[in-house]
Amino acid sequence: MTGDWIRPEAAARLSRWREALIGMAFLGLGAWLLPGGGLWTLFGLAALGTGGVLALSGLRRARFRHATDAPGLLELDEGRLTYLGPVLGGTVAVDELAEVTFRRTRSGEAFWRLAPVSGRALIVPEGAAGAERLLDALAPLPGFDAGALVRATRAPAPATVTVWRRPSRAALT
Repeated sequence: MTGDWIRPEAAARLSRWREALIGMAFLGLGAWLLPGGGLWTLFGLAALGTGGVLALSGLRRARFRHATDAPGLLELDEGRLTYLGPVLGGTVAVDELAEVTFRRTRSGEAFWRLAPVSGRALIVPEGAAGAERLLDALAPLPGFDAGALVRATRAPAPATVTVWRRPSRAALT
């Protein structure tokens, strides 16, 4: 009986934007508390700061989430990404990645290619369940730009976008 008062389509859309909506609520609370003076002003500033971070992070996550219409499941466990697919699958450690690319074919199919320093690359469809975990999983990589990851998903077909490449190290001679 819970949740019967909202349509499933609306619930799915609100769920996609939940972090951004929570951030906006904190921004509203902060703006309301700010003119209170004294301790209320400090609480208002804290709420504004928290709301700003949540809203920006939530907007990025909402733009990155897609419908899970592709087969398979992407799991993240202790720094290892594992794709369990009906035909292809595999695993790769995040700290062993050399390159992350996004490819959209002429037919509109899209996938991530996670290439380790050595070994076989992991191919993950964009619409696989759990693919939104890539945003958090790849964040610790040196020089990683989460905005580039989100922008890559907006590339028109056909396109191949290199989202991240391991910085080369100068040889010691």
